[in-house]
Amino acid sequence: MVVKILLLLVFFGVMIGVGMYSRKMATDVNGFVLGSRKVGPWLTAFAYGTSYFSAVVFVGYAGQFGYKYGLSSTWIGIGNALIGSLMAWVVLGRRTRVMSKHLGTATMPDFLGKRYHSKAIRIVAALISFIFLIPYTASVYNGLSRLFGMAFNIPYIVCVLVMAILTAVYVILGGYMATAINDFVQGIIMLFGIAAVVVAVLNSNGGFFEAYKTLSQMESEYAVTEGLKGAYVSFFGPDPVNLLGVVILTSLGTWGLPQMVSKFYAIKDERSIKTGTIISTFFAIVVAGGCYFLGGFGRLADVSAITVDGKLVYDAIIPTMLSKLPDVLIGIVVVLVLSASMSTLSSLVLTSSSTITLDLIKPNLKADLSEKKQLLIMRLFIVVFIVVSVVMAINPPTFIAQLMGISWGALAGAFLAPLVYGLYWKGTTRLGVWAGFVAGVGITVANMVFSWMSPINAGAWAMIAGLVIVPLVSLITPKLDKGEIDFSFKCYEKKKVVEEKIALPDDEVAK
Repeated sequence: MVVKILLLLVFFGVMIGVGMYSRKMATDVNGFVLGSRKVGPWLTAFAYGTSYFSAVVFVGYAGQFGYKYGLSSTWIGIGNALIGSLMAWVVLGRRTRVMSKHLGTATMPDFLGKRYHSKAIRIVAALISFIFLIPYTASVYNGLSRLFGMAFNIPYIVCVLVMAILTAVYVILGGYMATAINDFVQGIIMLFGIAAVVVAVLNSNGGFFEAYKTLSQMESEYAVTEGLKGAYVSFFGPDPVNLLGVVILTSLGTWGLPQMVSKFYAIKDERSIKTGTIISTFFAIVVAGGCYFLGGFGRLADVSAITVDGKLVYDAIIPTMLSKLPDVLIGIVVVLVLSASMSTLSSLVLTSSSTITLDLIKPNLKADLSEKKQLLIMRLFIVVFIVVSVVMAINPPTFIAQLMGISWGALAGAFLAPLVYGLYWKGTTRLGVWAGFVAGVGITVANMVFSWMSPINAGAWAMIAGLVIVPLVSLITPKLDKGEIDFSFKCYEKKKVVEEKIALPDDEVAK
């Protein structure tokens, strides 16, 4: 217990210290929200990765989907690395950085509003962001608190409150730069921590081959592969269709999440994108791959004591697997998940508060807001957002994976298509964007009411629907004014001067 408490105290001290250090970089709106667009590739890549993977992944998703799909759940981690990180940086990174600076935008709603020259789009996008970021935040509290309960036997509500207060302190003090520096520190902990935990858990089950052999003897419970031994160690697992839905939601979903895309706004320059792409992909392979690989052995844990009304509590699987580890390793795990969760929380609360201030309050006030007043309002809304999410976290409506599925489904379903098409296609129309909003939020909300499918699959369908509906509606609806389109895409027309390595004689050139 002493070791675990010391590790936590050091961790908390570093977080608050970084917040104090970063205060001088958060004296204006640009510095507070975007780090003055001077954040290097290493800090940006780690900020992207740590915002991506939180207690929701380590405790909720790895536990639930590892138990359901066995070792094939590792495909989720691979999808996160290749689609959610590598392709996201390649497809979105440079063009988002260039156009967002050209349009002078700091948030997703502001970007969409200026790209499509619509105040109404900005306002509705801001409301969607604020409403659906709350359940995601609640899911992060939930996952971390379960792990704290296992390690320290601390009441759930105490864990939630301590985490909320600490996150609020360093975000309010240092803004984006405080979160970026802390994300780097937290990312290093996550890289080494997940490797140590995977090795320790496998050793506690007799090593990899013994654990693999035991898992291979279990029969599948799914209709497709019912009664089949070895399904949980097979290539695509016992339920490949639903596994694909999880891969789509958790990988493609990052492309439309405001708190993820905002990392590209803040990166220092275009050249940093290439370096950041490599770092971010490596980070995702280790962290996401390690989490889901670990969860794949969830059926080896004694789950008989973690049922409620005869139903298995998926969120308790990973804590149960870790509960028998030595105290030092449990301390590392707690700091690991705390790192992942606080980085995600800080990104969520900063995104939400800046969206409300810059996209809802500032544009609709008749009087101009000074920089100091804008910063004050953002800091106040950080507190408001944390309080609301804490209230939801204390009595969550469902378990972790479902909360995250609802949030990601609505946000990515609404924003993914308008963002991607807006960066690449001049033919995207305002009505096309509105159709994307309706499809993304509509499918998610309708599924919450009628429960047609799991929130995970509903989220995946919401994203796919947006990618299909937005271009179809755009083809048959009035186009934006040519001047508006040309202004937005003018930023990509900058000519580059390339140094001539070999000069050919004029007669050679003529030939």
